[in-house]
Amino acid sequence: MTQEKIDRINFLAKKKKAEGLTPEELAEQQALYKEYIDGYRKNLQASLGGITVQNPDGSKTKLKKK
Repeated sequence: MTQEKIDRINFLAKKKKAEGLTPEELAEQQALYKEYIDGYRKNLQASLGGITVQNPDGSKTKLKKK
């Protein structure tokens, strides 16, 4: 996600608190939130995918998705 999109999310959030949003701005805000959350989840999954757990017997096991 680009810094411009993050700035737009912040602008819309401030405007929503101050004066409210038009239906078009509300739809844009929801789309930007969805894109941000999807990117965050992908990043988190990639980070967790590289983690290994060392068992008491010394063997190592990668984390598995539930």
